[in-house]
Amino acid sequence: MITVEQLLRDREENNVWTIEPEATVYQALELMADKHIGALLVMKGDLLVGIFSERDFARSAFRTGKDCHAMHVSELMTAEVIAIKPEFTMEDCMALMTQEHIRHLPVMKEHKLVGVVSIGDVVKAVIESQQHTISHLENYILGEGYGQ
Repeated sequence: MITVEQLLRDREENNVWTIEPEATVYQALELMADKHIGALLVMKGDLLVGIFSERDFARSAFRTGKDCHAMHVSELMTAEVIAIKPEFTMEDCMALMTQEHIRHLPVMKEHKLVGVVSIGDVVKAVIESQQHTISHLENYILGEGYGQ
């Protein structure tokens, strides 16, 4: 199965969108809408301090009673970020995302942020792997490429 490192290397774009904890929730929502993404990694300099997702906003913002122009990302972000290493496989990612009920996994290498994997990335990789296996098995059953 494909590893996170392979996925990141093979991507056409490996954009990691970040925001500072002091930014407003409105700024975060605007950036996510512009980039068509569901989460931003919250960075303080080179340090990953949280993740802010559509879910964080949808589940928490209305409870505060504050205007999203006045609220900071740090007030709604998830501070306990679950991160992975480049050596993780897509199966590892899927298991972790399922267990923790999350959709985004920051990728850390030697304490440095190197990418992010979304549930969409994982599902796509798993489907491609299954299609490859099916094709290989069909060829084997039909005797193609095996000297028959």
